[in-house]
Amino acid sequence: MGVIKVIEPGLLTTVQDTGRYGYRAFGVPVSGAMDKKALRVANKLVGNLDAHACLEITLIGPVLDFLFETTIALTGAKLPARLNGYPVGNYEAINVKKGDQLSFDPILHGCRAYVAIAGGINVPLVMGSRSCYLRGKFGGYEGRALKAGDDLQVSQVDTPPIRRLTSNAISPKLSSQPSVRVVAGPEIERFTNQGILDFMTSMFKISMNSDRMGYRLEGPKISHLEGADIISSPLTEGTIQVSGNGQPIIMMADHQTTGGYTRIAQVVSADISLLAQLRPGDQVSFVETTLRSLQS
Repeated sequence: MGVIKVIEPGLLTTVQDTGRYGYRAFGVPVSGAMDKKALRVANKLVGNLDAHACLEITLIGPVLDFLFETTIALTGAKLPARLNGYPVGNYEAINVKKGDQLSFDPILHGCRAYVAIAGGINVPLVMGSRSCYLRGKFGGYEGRALKAGDDLQVSQVDTPPIRRLTSNAISPKLSSQPSVRVVAGPEIERFTNQGILDFMTSMFKISMNSDRMGYRLEGPKISHLEGADIISSPLTEGTIQVSGNGQPIIMMADHQTTGGYTRIAQVVSADISLLAQLRPGDQVSFVETTLRSLQS
């Protein structure tokens, strides 16, 4: 095993993989990386499988000491990184020597960055996943965000140093005001025509009261025909509920498995990564599409 020593933890750094599937019937969220596309690309760059565990960094990066030689990759948000004080690139494989220190400058664009290490972070599997579910206090590193002094175990692999770069098509086009595609939700008919029009034509701000569980939006009040409550029904990542106050809530990686508010729309899975890179104060708008047009 290789060891990475956490010198400074950053604002919110957790161990994440592609998620915990097969347990939603028991009320266990999928969790996993908020930007699963970025996590998968990071793993590809270092020769890992898609589902290997990585570090998810939120806004402020950690300081990490590497006590072994390995290969890493940084993807997701534009979070400038330094190896022993010298800048290193994103979306490329980086060879790291024993004794090297990885640190980060202030984030430039986006919200969440990912660090993949060849072999993957070796924390215990919980229900088939190494992802940290913060509200449940399980998975990841002791069910919590990293702290100074933590030792991360890494499964070492016998691979020669590599040099891989992504194409420009894979590197993300980060925006603080994206338009994301949605299909109509199951309760779309529970909203007034004006409410639907307001939802589809307005810009909404990401509230400060947003986290990995969901994004609360601030904007025009979305009006219901009969009220917001429904019999508790399934939710998935990207489901958009509208509560009694008329403000939308987008379900994100740690969302609950069911909810009792009307579902006005569903974000298409390909656009979840755009949402994952938004921070409080950023804005989002919605573009209606259909399953047929997505398949064509």
